[in-house]
Amino acid sequence: MALYFIPLATVVLFIINQLTNALCIQKEIPEEKQPKVFRTINVLITILLISSYIEVLFA
Repeated sequence: MALYFIPLATVVLFIINQLTNALCIQKEIPEEKQPKVFRTINVLITILLISSYIEVLFA
């Protein structure tokens, strides 16, 4: 299961970071606030991916 999930999670994080960058550009978020936005979104997505993996693993 991990063989498929880890590459998929990496792709998801990469795409989410691209979308976050587009959001920062579109909403003109200041440079000093962007790292906080990226960190928050990455932590939340990582929690979501880990909980999804655990759910699939024990289902």
